[in-house]
Amino acid sequence: MKKKPELLAPAGDLERLKVALIYGADAVYIGGPSFGLRANAINFTFQEMKEGVQFAHSLGRKVYATVNIVLHNKEAEELVPYLREIEETGVDAIIVSDPYVIEMAKEYTQLEIHLSTQQSTLNYDAASFFQREGVSRIVLGRECTKEEITEIIKRVPIEIEVFIHGAMCAGYSGRCVLSNFLTNRDSNRGGCSQICRWDFDLLSEKQEKIEAEKDFTLCSKDLSLLKHIPELIDMGIDAFKIEGRMRSVYYIATIVSVYRKVIDEYCHNPESYEYNAELEKVLRNCANRDSVPQFFHGSYGEECSYYNGREEVSNQDFLGIVKEYDELRQEAVIEQRNYFKKGDEVEIFGPHHPTISYQIDQMVDENRNPIEVVRHPLQIVRIPITQKLDPYDMIRIVKKQELTND
Repeated sequence: MKKKPELLAPAGDLERLKVALIYGADAVYIGGPSFGLRANAINFTFQEMKEGVQFAHSLGRKVYATVNIVLHNKEAEELVPYLREIEETGVDAIIVSDPYVIEMAKEYTQLEIHLSTQQSTLNYDAASFFQREGVSRIVLGRECTKEEITEIIKRVPIEIEVFIHGAMCAGYSGRCVLSNFLTNRDSNRGGCSQICRWDFDLLSEKQEKIEAEKDFTLCSKDLSLLKHIPELIDMGIDAFKIEGRMRSVYYIATIVSVYRKVIDEYCHNPESYEYNAELEKVLRNCANRDSVPQFFHGSYGEECSYYNGREEVSNQDFLGIVKEYDELRQEAVIEQRNYFKKGDEVEIFGPHHPTISYQIDQMVDENRNPIEVVRHPLQIVRIPITQKLDPYDMIRIVKKQELTND
């Protein structure tokens, strides 16, 4: 049996924290009221952080808090009281990028310190430096190749964490200033307006617009290392990180459950492990961008970006989430998240049972009135089903073409 790396998932709020852990994450990373890089996320109050930590610890899991913005003078003055409040919540570590935060955390708290990918650590000398500074884990820059990761692990006795899935940046792990210049929103302080995903006119040397089927864009495709999980485990990486604190509960549940399955299958029986291409389809169906291995093999070409634009369609696969199961009536109580109707073929998935295929033949509302369509946001409906379901099980539409075609 192989040693399992930690599977680390994003959590933008308490619901997503619980979903990530229920679906198999070993740890989650969250943002507090400030000092984090997700200004548009809901983030956690200190009380919510305590509640999240208590929930995680009750399952034997961990919580890490991000304190990874680039500090200006004002934040530097407010830092120590903030770190002390975070310490009181019981989090297992903080994720930082500014060396000053490392110094203050060491001097005024007992917090474990992880180095953020925002520091763009890509070589073993830098890793060794931060180890001497008191960092216990380094989240490597997403631009690291397999060979570079291997060399860092070989030379530096420190925990290594790498991203395995999620969005990429057009700059070195977030060091882009396009957002600052074009919208006055600081990308390195949580305000990125994602300029790389905008459409641009492409001009010739004569400043004439070059006509093309689509406008020019700098947008990167997403990262996915699902096929390479066995290689990453054999390399001795300590933690696998999923990006996406602003993603939906459906996205988090899907991504975490897929990677959990692959990690467990390989670690339990590496000799007989076979890659399951169907899981790749599941990942693709819950995202709105293509995914590739990005820098892992040392080549970053046109296949890694959308230079000619793309259509980014909002995902409508996620239909609802199970709130409870009425064993007496054999009914699932569902909270709606997208439109669905009587007659739809759906799948119900969760962390404690195989995926269930099911056709919706009957539905009633909260007052037990029969209904044909569920169209109101967060509408509560009851669906008869003999299979016992668990809270946080999820329902998605069956994509017939995606599931039958290779």
